[in-house]
Amino acid sequence: MKTTINQVKHYVGQDVTIGAWLANKRSSGKIAFLQLRDGTGFMQGVVVKSAVGDEAFDQAKGLTQESSMHVTGTIVEDARSPFGFEMQVKEIEIIHEAVDFPITPKEHGTEFLMDHRHLWLRSKRQHAVMQIRNEIIRATYQFFNEQGFIKIDPPILTGSSAEGTTELFHTQYFDEEAYLSQSGQLYMEAAAMAFGKVFSFGPTFRAEKSKTRRHLIEFWMMEPEMAFMDHEESLVVQEEYVSFIAQSVLENCRLELDTLDRDIEKLKEVQAPFPRITYTEAIELLEKLGFDDIKWGEDFGAPHETAIAEHFDKPVFITHYPKDIKAFYMKPDPENPDVVLCADLIAPEGYGEIVGGSQRIDDLELMKQRYDEHNLTGDAYKWYLELRQYGSVPHSGFGLGLERTVAWFAGVEHVRETIPFPRLLNRLYP
Repeated sequence: MKTTINQVKHYVGQDVTIGAWLANKRSSGKIAFLQLRDGTGFMQGVVVKSAVGDEAFDQAKGLTQESSMHVTGTIVEDARSPFGFEMQVKEIEIIHEAVDFPITPKEHGTEFLMDHRHLWLRSKRQHAVMQIRNEIIRATYQFFNEQGFIKIDPPILTGSSAEGTTELFHTQYFDEEAYLSQSGQLYMEAAAMAFGKVFSFGPTFRAEKSKTRRHLIEFWMMEPEMAFMDHEESLVVQEEYVSFIAQSVLENCRLELDTLDRDIEKLKEVQAPFPRITYTEAIELLEKLGFDDIKWGEDFGAPHETAIAEHFDKPVFITHYPKDIKAFYMKPDPENPDVVLCADLIAPEGYGEIVGGSQRIDDLELMKQRYDEHNLTGDAYKWYLELRQYGSVPHSGFGLGLERTVAWFAGVEHVRETIPFPRLLNRLYP
């Protein structure tokens, strides 16, 4: 019976064959312990000399790291193993013998590992991180499908900037200039006017020359947009969504969290509702904490966000930022037009902003005014303005950065480990 490591629990006491690679090995006298991996998980294979004979035992002892094989044996329960099962090996059929695999079971520098990212992905730690990433994606689709959203895919090549910034990658689109998308939001607003509740999940690009542990040049964003929904209603969706994916990771990735030594008690606290403070209250809090380097009207840096988050056991919403430091499309607060109906969700443990969202301007004349203020002229934004011209309604949306969320849930320090092939300021290889 041919199977995979993640399915061996169904074959206890039976002989199975698994296609696997050798992650590591050790031997103790007349027993060899093979650390096997097959892409679905890691499992120990035990080769006993008296059971397989001298030739097969010598073959097992001679296996080199990352050699591929078909290994056959009996599945048994193993209470000592975090995985819970192991194989009593009977036969090994070598497919390919690997020679001088560069990432050996010792400490390697970050740059060396990043140069060998295509091979580093095979490690137990990276496998755990990618499994958590996959679970967040799976749970995202489940949450929004169950909530009646439809997935709409915005373009990656665009004729304008979503945020009105200059941090864009330019490219030539035949005889006109184009950009790699920094957000699908504007297109999702158009989709919401057609389908009501929509979400996208795809790559975005920011030409920021940043080297912090929170930044990537290419990253993935989940962006819902909801017609007939105000800012407060959107906040409820945001906290319910983040709670849902956190609890899904806890339920379905316990082995991976253990592999990463993640403190799961921290994740258990990620349950709605989340505390909320206004930007003004956050400034006052920072002043009390001795931060004299930030004034009202300035954006928060990483130390400010971390200090604010430390006062709460859960993620915290910072709402009602000053209009002048936020995007042109955010709706002003009717009670105070100097601030906008928006919120950033700040994760605890120093992981910073995970979600950014707002209610969008739905008034045509006000949006025209914003166009003038931000010099958004020409045909590139004409279609976006027309969304307010033909059946405009109150609508809200938000964006969640996948890699920052993976880093937070997994307890990983740097986002470069949370995407298969990271694109950084100094890295386009491999």
